[in-house]
Amino acid sequence: MKKDKTGCDGNTCLLCRLSMKEWAPAVALHRKNFILDKGATLFREGDKVNGIYFIYEGRMKVHKHWGPEKELIVRFAQKGDIVGHRGMGGPEEVYPVSATALEPVKVCFIEMDFFQSSLKINHTLLYELMLFYAQELQSSEKQMRNLAHMSVKGRMANAFLLLQQKFGFNKDGFIDLSLSKQDLASYIGATYETTFRVLNELIEARLVAVSGKNYLILNEEKLLDLIEIN
Repeated sequence: MKKDKTGCDGNTCLLCRLSMKEWAPAVALHRKNFILDKGATLFREGDKVNGIYFIYEGRMKVHKHWGPEKELIVRFAQKGDIVGHRGMGGPEEVYPVSATALEPVKVCFIEMDFFQSSLKINHTLLYELMLFYAQELQSSEKQMRNLAHMSVKGRMANAFLLLQQKFGFNKDGFIDLSLSKQDLASYIGATYETTFRVLNELIEARLVAVSGKNYLILNEEKLLDLIEIN
């Protein structure tokens, strides 16, 4: 991780957008900007909490250990999203997850003490963060429920629809996120071998198409049917 001399525009992240104008000089004074290469880890599960990160450019995966030598991708984050917040308020003050760059990423770093001071002063920021936590809790509960009760094929169908909803399409109509099959397996909570087999079944049924690490939804209605069956 290296310093980003260009910094950010002061308008992209949650802190900049929702803080009072009078608070902007304090944010500019306390923020630090960094650049990560693809595959670089921003922080690791178990690391001591040192602050909050806002993504200014690029995409990341947020993941955690899930069984021996396995990982579960909790969520994906992109420009404007916050990462590192799961370490707030924890009794052990360590990050319960890891964050890794899926592509070159620029982040804005704020130390925890200043971020907590910002929450006390900027009530709109505090309210929006509360809503964000509530939404993330609901998403986490749904993910755990799906892992317990939904088939791998249903989880994969659900994953494609969620990724399309979050990232949209690229110019060729594919979901605008390049994702390895291993990361897809970690996102749906399945082995690589099972993921590969089920993905081929969806391709043969012409529900999705794949080009390298890119995925195209061909039949959204039938993918929804797979989710409802479970």
